[in-house]
Amino acid sequence: MAKQKQEDPPKGSPAWMATFSDLMNLLLCFFVLLFSMSSVDANKWEEVVASMTSAFSVFNDGSTSIGEGTLVGVGTTQLSNLDEFYSSFGQKSEDDGDDIKDNPKDHEGDDGKNEGKTQDPNKGEGKDDQTKKGEGSLEKELEAANMKETTDMVDAISEMTEMYNISGLMEVGMDVNGKYVELTISGSVLFESGSAELKKECLPLLSKVGDILKVYSKNNVQVIGHTDNVPMKSDRYSGNDMLSSARAISVAHYLINEKGVGVEKMSWTGRGEYDPIDTNSTAEGRARNRRVEIRIYNSLSS
Repeated sequence: MAKQKQEDPPKGSPAWMATFSDLMNLLLCFFVLLFSMSSVDANKWEEVVASMTSAFSVFNDGSTSIGEGTLVGVGTTQLSNLDEFYSSFGQKSEDDGDDIKDNPKDHEGDDGKNEGKTQDPNKGEGKDDQTKKGEGSLEKELEAANMKETTDMVDAISEMTEMYNISGLMEVGMDVNGKYVELTISGSVLFESGSAELKKECLPLLSKVGDILKVYSKNNVQVIGHTDNVPMKSDRYSGNDMLSSARAISVAHYLINEKGVGVEKMSWTGRGEYDPIDTNSTAEGRARNRRVEIRIYNSLSS
């Protein structure tokens, strides 16, 4: 009996491939239709593209792998992953209070037509929550850096005052925000009552202060004069604010002219009786309020 000849397979692509191709074309048309009817914010779209690029590398080379042994060129193996990505991305946008398809027409025509309507108070904010969190984190890092540098400066300056044997003639402190170190010298150590001329006895003290300032020659320095609230009885100065300013200038000029502190980094001002650190109702309190402060700002604040 003769062996029956096997029939040749039909020409062309298999039937399932044609069906699959039609399905892919329909899906493409569907997504193009959705995209054409939507209004996509440019910034949001860039975020989506960047996220998909980093997560799946689908916008780079076609052969880039998204997992071990799985290439983008395979195509269908990533559909489930893309579905999960879009679902999670949409959920995240809702949690953040932002809609990817925020229609700009919703913000047009607000010329009284929307009166009486309840509007979302969060709508139209210039920054999203993620940006605000980032700025808050940067501020905290800056505050921590300020505090650390100024604390180190306080320790170093305190050691120098002990080495120069002037720790008992001045107070060393720091700003509550950690921006500067403050050297406080009593007015009675520097000046006679009602005078802005430096005592000769205080010059060795100011000389050592100038040596300390030279260590921080790149930092800004501010000299501030203070008085109590007792009215002035002097023909030379019209009030406590003028006296405090003159005292600050005297200290600043000595540090510049005699110790070589850079004038470009130096500033001075008088606050008179307006920033007391103690009560003016007692002699001890008034003595504490009569003072000169020398502030050495850290490198971040300078």
